[in-house]
Amino acid sequence: MLCLSLRAQDIDRKKIYERHKVVLTSVDTVNALTVGNGNFAVTVDITGLQTFPLHYQKGMSLGTQSNWGWHSFPNNHGYNIEMTLDTVSVFGKKIPYAVQSTIPEKRNAADYVRQNPHRIHLAQLGWHLTDEKGQKATPEGLENIFQELNPWEGTIKSTFTWQGKPVEVETFALQDHDAIVVQVKSPLLQNRQLGIDLSFPYPTDTFLDEATTFRENESAYLNNELNATQTAFHLSRSLDSLTYFTSFTSSIPIDVENNDKGYVLFPQESSDSWQFIFHFSPEKEEGLLFEYEKLKAQSITSLTNFWTEGAIIDFGYTNDPRAYEIERRMVLSRYLTKVNCSGTIPPQETGLTLNSWYGKPHMEMHWWHILPFMLWGNTTVFTSQLDWYFQGYPGAKNIALRQGFKGVRWQKMTDPWGGETASSVGSFLIWQQPHILYFTELVYQHYPSQEVLNRYGTLVENTALFMGDFLSKDPRSKVYHLGPHIIPAQESYDPETTLDPTYELTYWRWGLKTAQQWRIRQGLKELEEWNEKLEHLAPLASTNKVYWATASQPHPYENFETLVDHPSVLGAIAMVPQDAFIDHEKMRNTLRIIRDHWQWESCWGWDFPLAAMAAQRLGNGEMALEFLLHPAKKNTYLKNGHNYQTERLRLYLPGNGGFLIALARMAMDSNSGGFPKEWKIKAEGFLSDL
Repeated sequence: MLCLSLRAQDIDRKKIYERHKVVLTSVDTVNALTVGNGNFAVTVDITGLQTFPLHYQKGMSLGTQSNWGWHSFPNNHGYNIEMTLDTVSVFGKKIPYAVQSTIPEKRNAADYVRQNPHRIHLAQLGWHLTDEKGQKATPEGLENIFQELNPWEGTIKSTFTWQGKPVEVETFALQDHDAIVVQVKSPLLQNRQLGIDLSFPYPTDTFLDEATTFRENESAYLNNELNATQTAFHLSRSLDSLTYFTSFTSSIPIDVENNDKGYVLFPQESSDSWQFIFHFSPEKEEGLLFEYEKLKAQSITSLTNFWTEGAIIDFGYTNDPRAYEIERRMVLSRYLTKVNCSGTIPPQETGLTLNSWYGKPHMEMHWWHILPFMLWGNTTVFTSQLDWYFQGYPGAKNIALRQGFKGVRWQKMTDPWGGETASSVGSFLIWQQPHILYFTELVYQHYPSQEVLNRYGTLVENTALFMGDFLSKDPRSKVYHLGPHIIPAQESYDPETTLDPTYELTYWRWGLKTAQQWRIRQGLKELEEWNEKLEHLAPLASTNKVYWATASQPHPYENFETLVDHPSVLGAIAMVPQDAFIDHEKMRNTLRIIRDHWQWESCWGWDFPLAAMAAQRLGNGEMALEFLLHPAKKNTYLKNGHNYQTERLRLYLPGNGGFLIALARMAMDSNSGGFPKEWKIKAEGFLSDL
């Protein structure tokens, strides 16, 4: 792991963060709030815990997730990736791909490897809140609701009344352990009207696991013990081959009652105040020493050090209302990416807040997840997460070997161990391939050393070996093409006919040129094979005025109904490091057509910062702002800062990450591609991009 040094900062960051506290005064299911540390997170409802999971299951699900908590259903049929393979022919070469076949046996195998392993919900931690007759509270019965997330501190304060009695809750997560710490004050504690429901959801094989499914008699799979002083409760849970551990430490003695889903915990003493900690771990550990104020101070210090280490923009001296909204999205995106995406493995697109796609990372999205940490100065997060590529390397090597290519072919949808997933779309995507070249080159540019070359040289070389070998030579024209049987980032194209997508082809050219530079830096000779392929690489498809999305669909802008999904042609300038390869005037024309005629409601959250970054690099900062604040539904940023997409996908962290990348570039742009000249902003701590 590499550590890069940064210069000191002097802007009042606390003031900026705290003017964007999230405040809720009613039950708002899509605006549930999260605390966490990047490897572990808990999402809570309006009560400060997970009291009403069924009520929130169509909003922001109430998850408790980690980067180590993965489970697989028993593989009783011996399914494996080889059972999903179908062969395609590219210029006479037979290449096997892992796909979702219509043949039942192959389809079942594809479903299994796609759904397993999956990320689990470690537990559900809710208030056992009842009236005097023992009837449980409902969301509608709560009154005087006030909840506040302080992103600077990472604390959530929740207050409400139930049956005329006040309840005050403070919730935060430790930054160095996978633990949540809670303090509650209420007279309801005195007569067992307030306790804790500790239950354990069972994983599902669905796209989005809402943490509301339970197996019968879950308590039979739990082993527990209460310590002699009755202030610590330890248990282990068995899920097939997975076993993990939960420790509960209390400020006062507790009683424990069993139920089918887990336990109910009550304080023994007649007290108006109760403090406790839930700690989760993959290995059996001693419970954490419990000093509430000390743990709170440590957590806040760790988090505020992260904000201070990183970059910041102060929009507080600008009267333009757009500036306030930009700053709000900035602060909350920083918070959400820290909580969800700053761990040791690539995050899923919904982070640790809730599951999507079975909890698995999508590696084409890693650019959007990880790049903000480098540009915003949190370089340790960036370099430590790069280490996953060493873990994923054997799996990527296996894909390339099976398909008859040199080097490594990076996975699209994967898991912590670099597993592969069958997909009739994902298996043909290729834009994740050069990402590691981008990441390692960025590290080298900011930390040019033999250490960097030695550490990442194998990844760079083998990534590029595949890229060179993957190009197809047309036997008639002798030109090298990217495709067919690929799906570009704009996924609305037929893989059987797609050829030379503009963004991917530009990225390929840059990647091979960069890999040659790495060979020179290491004292090695350039590979003539790469030079020959670069010299005869297909040109970008275009007219004399605009770039096309692919060479296989000429004149795409004549039918505006086809302008759907990701406008990925813009990636050729927005995402690929710049050289003389892109004609700026031609790309300006392309951008204007896309702005005016694209079906923006069909887009995804990262498409708006993508377009903003294209505008910035083309010197149009005002248009960049226009894209960042585009009123399309999937560019919505909720009160809690999440980038809402649809009822199926209620948050989308690539949108938050892309927003931060665009802001970083604009902050570093002193010319017309940055913020309006009349805006009085301060910015510091940013690192330059490629």
